[in-house]
Amino acid sequence: MRLGLYVDMRNPPRWERSWDRHYGRWLERLEEAERLGAPSVWLTEHHFFDDGYLPQCWIYAAAIAARTSRLRIGSAVSLLPLHSPLEFAEQIALADVISGGRIEPGFGVGYRKPEYVAFGGDFKRRYLEFEDRIGALRALWGEVPGAERTVTPAPIQRPVPMWGGFGGPRGAGLAGRLGLGLQSLDRALLEPYLAGLRAGGHDESSARMGHTVQFFLSDDPEKAWSRISDHVSYRWLSYNRYMYEGTRREAAPPAYFDPDSIRDEVLIGTPDQVAAAIRARVAGLPVTDVFFWADFPGLPDELIDRHIELSLTELAPRLAADDGSSA
Repeated sequence: MRLGLYVDMRNPPRWERSWDRHYGRWLERLEEAERLGAPSVWLTEHHFFDDGYLPQCWIYAAAIAARTSRLRIGSAVSLLPLHSPLEFAEQIALADVISGGRIEPGFGVGYRKPEYVAFGGDFKRRYLEFEDRIGALRALWGEVPGAERTVTPAPIQRPVPMWGGFGGPRGAGLAGRLGLGLQSLDRALLEPYLAGLRAGGHDESSARMGHTVQFFLSDDPEKAWSRISDHVSYRWLSYNRYMYEGTRREAAPPAYFDPDSIRDEVLIGTPDQVAAAIRARVAGLPVTDVFFWADFPGLPDELIDRHIELSLTELAPRLAADDGSSA
């Protein structure tokens, strides 16, 4: 079981850094993560967040590719129905070429109506559009015999390894039917995913799952929560706001929010304790990859750097000691 980093590039106004410094520092950080043995970094995509949530992950993936040599670069997730298949096929192919064949795209359908409005997409058809675009990408990359048109340059990898990121049985079944890995650690989705694999003519042995795990490592676990609670709260409140923006359930920020109410959402402990918790969470699932939130928005640099260092030097070896899958 491999432990990678999950990076969303958020830069909240409350703790804002200059944007060039913010992106530049993360490129340096990912170079160091590779030196420490990180197998992968996973990017993501959203639009119109006031903290600059990463809007164009394949541009940043190419920048990371140019600065690293072994790190696999994935997405969890990139919003496939918002984009032209040709646009994405070219961007991902070029990033794969620049990286020497290290790109691992994970796609999803998203949940924010304002993004679909802005990009001219049809929110109600997002699952159908997802399926159509997966087929289009495979054809454009030359993975479908007799395809009418292919992109040049083509990806180095043949085929490009892809994932589908979904939180419910419909999406899990779709990921399986399309022969994708499933970006989820929800054991309730395993059977719909396996059923989808069977329906699509894929062997169940090809099943692979992976997703984020939320923990924080520091040299002083007893004091860690007091140092990160404001940043964890910011992220929770931000998602709560943007999830419902543009819907009839749009949420007003609470007048008061108690950070301790979400204390149990972040596992704080020693590497042994965190490793045991991750193993328990993925037991019985065909998990190949887990990736940790490398940052809580606005967290001071020294806390981010130490969290990453401990995760890669102390926790990752404990997880790698397991066999290649947790199943």
